[in-house]
Amino acid sequence: MTGERHAWIDASAGIAGDMLLGALVDAGADIGAVRRAVDAVIPGAVAIVSAPLTRAGLRACKVDIDAMIADPPHRTWRGIRELLERSPLRERAQAVFARLADAEAHVHGVPADEVHFHEVGALDSIADVVGVCAALEDLRVVTLSASAVALGSGRVGTGHGELPVPVPAVLQLARHWRVHSGGQGELTTPTGMALIRTLCSTCEDLPRMLVETVGVGAGTRDSPVRPNVVRVVIGSVDDPGPDPGDEPAVLLEANVDDLDPRLWPGILAGLLESGAADAWLVPIMMKKGRPAHTLSVLCHPSRVTALRAQIFRDTSTLGVRDGALRKVVLSRAFVDIELGGATVAIKVAHRDGVIIQVMSEFDDVADLARRHRRPERLVLQEAAEAAAAAGLTIGSTLPANARPA
Repeated sequence: MTGERHAWIDASAGIAGDMLLGALVDAGADIGAVRRAVDAVIPGAVAIVSAPLTRAGLRACKVDIDAMIADPPHRTWRGIRELLERSPLRERAQAVFARLADAEAHVHGVPADEVHFHEVGALDSIADVVGVCAALEDLRVVTLSASAVALGSGRVGTGHGELPVPVPAVLQLARHWRVHSGGQGELTTPTGMALIRTLCSTCEDLPRMLVETVGVGAGTRDSPVRPNVVRVVIGSVDDPGPDPGDEPAVLLEANVDDLDPRLWPGILAGLLESGAADAWLVPIMMKKGRPAHTLSVLCHPSRVTALRAQIFRDTSTLGVRDGALRKVVLSRAFVDIELGGATVAIKVAHRDGVIIQVMSEFDDVADLARRHRRPERLVLQEAAEAAAAAGLTIGSTLPANARPA
């Protein structure tokens, strides 16, 4: 996404359509462009006014949508879709209302085209959705992401009677998104949640970005204990590129229930000698209560064919499954230390020359323990102490005498 304008939405205090619109206007969106876009869909139906105020002591922008029609009708999704056809922003706006319609249809058990939106179908909600789309267009925002969303708790009165908070449509819209209660009352409306789920590709904490502008949009209520606001952070998100330790990998697996268990150590050793990055066994229970093992082999894609053939050759399996993965590995090196008149290799994992992990090479420790007839655990402890005394500690710089692993 390098160079593209990205908007991150902070919905940790909840979100509603007018709050998000207020944040975008506060971030610099032209209120005139918002008014023109809404008027193209519902001409003369609403007045849009923005004003600064405070919420729990924080400055914010409040956008009010005032209906100019005494008794605006409830509308079905089919009717709203026809209205939105008038707008050059119809693709985004229709996508938001389509998601709303699907959620309401699921909750009420009716076809989506027949959903009566009640609250979300009112003029102010149509203005919120179209206004947000217009503000994003004016700000030249290309991509969006958002935080986890506070939904609220308690009960609220709606056109369907008194409902628990989060209301059913909000919960349906929140599927596969991180949420929390966040406090008392209805903190997130169906319109707000639909905007998040439709416009945002990712639920994430604030991403790494070059911040250009910040907007704060106010909700109607002013709580003394929690600012009732939505924040929008707009800037460019740099693509960090691949992790320096990022590489493709394939996981080969086979379930085996009829192999002499004495053969497994040699099979694992043979796979590692043939180029597997790792190989291991997991005990499992198969059909008819048969005890068995899952053989797992992690390897580079270039080794798949040879290692699969080796699994067929050395085990009794009738099938090998595989799956593509990516793994991130730390750079590794060895540093030799003197211990008990012998040399023990200390393996260090590092990134950018900074040590992340330190471990003694166990074969060296075991060999030294055998020669001195001492417990391996004591020699292992002494090796760790000697490594620390040599400056091989987490967070320290990789020494110049380190050799690649």
